[in-house]
Amino acid sequence: MVMLAGNPIWAEWSWEPGVVLPLAASALLYGRGAIVLRRRTSRTPDSRAIACFASGWVVLALALISPLHEISEQLFSAHMVQHELLMTVSAPLLVLGRPGIVMLWGLPSDARHRVGRLLRARALRATWRALVRPFDAWLLHGVAIWAWHIPALFERTLTSDAVHALQHASFLGSALLFWWSVIYVQRRAARGASIVYLFTTAVHTGVLGALMSFSRIIWYPAYGDRALAWGLTPLTDQQLAGLIMWIPASVAYLVAALLLIRLWLRESEWAVARAERASYALTGH
Repeated sequence: MVMLAGNPIWAEWSWEPGVVLPLAASALLYGRGAIVLRRRTSRTPDSRAIACFASGWVVLALALISPLHEISEQLFSAHMVQHELLMTVSAPLLVLGRPGIVMLWGLPSDARHRVGRLLRARALRATWRALVRPFDAWLLHGVAIWAWHIPALFERTLTSDAVHALQHASFLGSALLFWWSVIYVQRRAARGASIVYLFTTAVHTGVLGALMSFSRIIWYPAYGDRALAWGLTPLTDQQLAGLIMWIPASVAYLVAALLLIRLWLRESEWAVARAERASYALTGH
C-alpha cells in the first residue's frame, strides 16, 4: 500500500481551517436558509436544487479535504483530477442549486437585511452583471485555466499554500461565473451563444490537454520523481494528466452543450405551440 507521511492513503485527510470552515459555513447557511424559507414564506427550494447543491458540496469537499488533496502533491494527474472536479462537476452542480437566496435566508435577521441592502447597491449589481455576461465569464474562465498552467505559476502552487489556495479559488470562482452565465441566460435567443461558449471551452481545454499529452518535455519539473512511488514516470504522469483534461473534462462541457441544445429545441417547440394556440384563439383555425 502506498503511504503518505507514514500513513495509508485513506488516512490522509486535510483539515485546513481555511478550507474546512468555509465548507462548514456554506452547508450550515444553506440548510438553515432552506428551513427558514419553508417556515416564513411557505416556500422551500426545489428538491432537485437541494440535491444539486448537496452533490456539488460533497464533490467540493472531497476534492479539497479528501486524500485526493494530499495525493495531488505527489501526482500531477491527481492534481488534474482535483481541478476538474472543481470546475466541471462541483461548480455546475452548485450553480444548479441556486444557493444565493437560500444562504441569504440562512443569515440572522439583522445580517440578512444588511447583506440584502448591500446586494441591492447599484455598483455591486452592475459588477455582477458584468461578471456573468456570457462572453466575459467565458473569457475569465479560459484565462484562469491557461494562465495557471504556465509552468512558473503552476510550480509556485507546489511550494506556497497561499498561491495554491489562490489557484483553487480562481478555478472554482471563474467556473461558477461561467456555468451561471451559460445556464441562466435571460433570453431564449441567447441560449445559442451559451452552446457556443460550452463547445469552445471544450475545444480550448482539449487543446491544452492534448499539448500536455503529446509533449516530450516535462512541464513541471518541481514534481521531481514523486510519481515513481506510484509506478509512473514523470512524463507518463504528465501525459495522464493531459488525457484527463483532454477527454473527460472536455466531454463534461460537450454534454452540457448537448443538454442546452435539447432545452433550446424544446423551448422553440413550446413557443411555436403557444403561437399556434394564440392564432387559433383569434381566428378559430
